[in-house]
Amino acid sequence: MSEALLPVPLPVLAGFAALCLGMVLTPGPNMAYLVSRSICQGRKAGLVSLAGVGLGFVIFLSATVLGLTAMMAALPLAFDIIRWAGAAYLAWLAWNALRPGGHSPFQVRDLPPDSAGRLFTMGLVTNLLNPKAAMLYLSLLPQFIDPARGSVLAQGLELGMVQISISLSVNAIFVMIGGGIAQFLVSRPRWARAQRMAMGSVLAGLAAHMAINR
Repeated sequence: MSEALLPVPLPVLAGFAALCLGMVLTPGPNMAYLVSRSICQGRKAGLVSLAGVGLGFVIFLSATVLGLTAMMAALPLAFDIIRWAGAAYLAWLAWNALRPGGHSPFQVRDLPPDSAGRLFTMGLVTNLLNPKAAMLYLSLLPQFIDPARGSVLAQGLELGMVQISISLSVNAIFVMIGGGIAQFLVSRPRWARAQRMAMGSVLAGLAAHMAINR
């Protein structure tokens, strides 16, 4: 497709895609739930849960392009409350990972079998309560939209579809290979500890960035 036909220039689109890829590769609640579910109940259950996660992204995108971001900009206190709450949540996860005897907040958990409807719903709820997803749509996506390029709605939808495509594709790969990753970490405690410490450090950094970002 010609760049002239795209509301968002290809270099901007590529930069946003790289950001989205980096965020989805940083372990978070979505990845933890999907991998745990696929290990405990099978890949099909993981993919059904992933469909719920996808709907959550559509809801975030719809809220953003329909003006929620503008409302947050008009009410700085509301944005600050969301920002501080998200930073506190990430800091709590980081502390649980880094403290002596701690554990990774995203380690594989034992989950009982659920129906397809509940799998879908839990995937949706997990994503709607995911601070990374909220930060992406409320804070980062609007920075790639330029009213001078034309329709803000078209730009928002284009960027959102890029993010959703990348997130669903990467998470689907983790659903398919999650069992192998979990088995690798279980059989190598040092690797598991290194992963926990690295993840805790990333979470602490995200918490600090989110707390000071205006």
